[in-house]
Amino acid sequence: MQIHLLKSKIHRAIITESNVNYEGSMTVDRDFMDKVGFYPYEKILASNMANGNRFETYLIPGERGSKCIILNGAAAHLGKPGDRLTIMGYTVADEAQAANWQPRVIVMGEANAIINERGI
Repeated sequence: MQIHLLKSKIHRAIITESNVNYEGSMTVDRDFMDKVGFYPYEKILASNMANGNRFETYLIPGERGSKCIILNGAAAHLGKPGDRLTIMGYTVADEAQAANWQPRVIVMGEANAIINERGI
């Protein structure tokens, strides 16, 4: 049996910008992506803690060290700078792998500083 599991999560990330005129997607600091194991153009699910919006898009790597979380295109209508997001990626694993699974998680504080890490 195959099971869908949380692979990677950036929790409580602060939206730094939104750009409705961009093609689409979400731009995320490449350091954050690497830390939790996100790949460029990976499909993600995001939830906005300020308004409850949940949406799927894909990731574009942002400048390292910029601490950017940018909503682009249509996603820019689902949040505004200052809102906090949870950004999640999933994988499929067999039962043996699922038994001891540990997702890679970072929790963000003020100014998108990493305040906690798990499974890294």
